[in-house]
Amino acid sequence: MKTIRISEEEISQFSDRKRVQFINSLSGFKPCNLIGTINGEGNSNLSIVSSVFHLGANPALLGLIIRPDSVPRDTLINLRETKACTLNHVNQSIMAKAHQTSARYPKEISEFKACGLTEEILEDFKAPFVAESNIKMALQFVREEKLPENGCHFIITRITDVYIPEESYREDGRVDIHKADTVCVGGLDTYYKTERLHRFSYAKPSSPLSILED
Repeated sequence: MKTIRISEEEISQFSDRKRVQFINSLSGFKPCNLIGTINGEGNSNLSIVSSVFHLGANPALLGLIIRPDSVPRDTLINLRETKACTLNHVNQSIMAKAHQTSARYPKEISEFKACGLTEEILEDFKAPFVAESNIKMALQFVREEKLPENGCHFIITRITDVYIPEESYREDGRVDIHKADTVCVGGLDTYYKTERLHRFSYAKPSSPLSILED
């Protein structure tokens, strides 16, 4: 496989669109989720994101990155107002509808309705879930940091409830996201289904790895 070098100087000369596509592809496969929010007037919003990441297990925290608010960011505005959002895994049956939520709809138009997805309220949580999603979480806003380097917003959230298919839950705490048909994304617009390869034993300096059966 031939390798080419692309320097920082060359990247700086890319068109804006090409640079965005290129840099967004470099981190590899990313999680693909829908963030559900609602404002104080009852207008819901749904936004596809690939920037959600694990921050810690005790307390159970997730982080996400929201782009600069040089233009209105309804997800960010709603989070600041209601302090709640939902995280919904995208699966193969809804990935086209999920991708469509990236279109810039006016705030009074709900992406749920515009994109053919169903709002679901669970346990009176403030923000709406996606009924068609198989793995979903209720998240409570903890705090926000604006990154001086590029103006993006780093959001810390706390997991308060998790809803998963029974067959995806393992007694040792693992969640089999493959069984839930969760997809991942490469770059901005290319979706992939997952395939399990191996589960390895806990790594220790004193013993070789072994392949574990489920």
